[in-house]
Amino acid sequence: MTFPPGPAAHGDGPEAVAARLTGRTVSGVRPVSGSLAEAVLDGGGVVVVKRTEGAEAARAEAAGLRWLAGAGTVRVPEVHGHDGRWLVVDRVTRGRPTREAAVRFGRDLAGLHAAGAPAFGAPPPGGPAEAYIGLAPMRNVTGGDWPAWYAEHRVLPYLRRAVDDGTVRPDEAGVVERVCERLPELSGPAEPPARLHGDLWNGNVLWGADGDVRLIDPAAHGGHRETDLAMLALFGCPQLRAVLDGYRETAPLADGWEARVGVHQLFPLLVHAVLFGRGYAEQALAAARAAAAG
Repeated sequence: MTFPPGPAAHGDGPEAVAARLTGRTVSGVRPVSGSLAEAVLDGGGVVVVKRTEGAEAARAEAAGLRWLAGAGTVRVPEVHGHDGRWLVVDRVTRGRPTREAAVRFGRDLAGLHAAGAPAFGAPPPGGPAEAYIGLAPMRNVTGGDWPAWYAEHRVLPYLRRAVDDGTVRPDEAGVVERVCERLPELSGPAEPPARLHGDLWNGNVLWGADGDVRLIDPAAHGGHRETDLAMLALFGCPQLRAVLDGYRETAPLADGWEARVGVHQLFPLLVHAVLFGRGYAEQALAAARAAAAG
């Protein structure tokens, strides 16, 4: 791929940031979106330069990627550093989703979860408590009991904001609140805190040209492992059945896990309702009704 020469590497643009954080000269820059650019380094290599919501968002993402990498299982792009609102990581050369890669990814994801976390809600080492999931703020507050922690620090804050914004009507909120009250019986057997990616939708799963999956844009924290799996299912991950096959070969899931998918999807659906509106609120309410009925 050929990139046009970029402007002189000074100031606070993508080229300057890439040069500063890699220690390399940048020979060209290509904008990818309003917040992303790719920079070619002299001597070879391409990095992604990302402008985040703020310094804490960049710190959280960098810490999350390093925490996931530290498990020695799933692969993530190498982090070159973060600087203010900027983050620089290696670019992933894309391939196609194959069953072989999916099964291997499932096994690696099981290994990531098994690497554990100090507590539910624990942030990655070096990461801030005030983190993000996508563009939405996400507080990493720890707790010892998953049902209570999930209700208080994941589901209910976004439900309240959706109600305040008018995305969920006050008379509709009760169905979600009742699911939260029943979480001890709806959440299945107790599980230890898992090391979660935390925002594991299909767009954050990159199928590499080398046959390995790499994960990007984590909202990493200690959580319930079924939450990552439910997020994979939410927006249609390719080869999902093969991913689950590989996962369960390595770490069998507790009985009834499929019936609990909607419980775990409440959090990301309410986040999307806050960010993107009523359509996701309706999906969240439907998931809550189904969970309560089940």
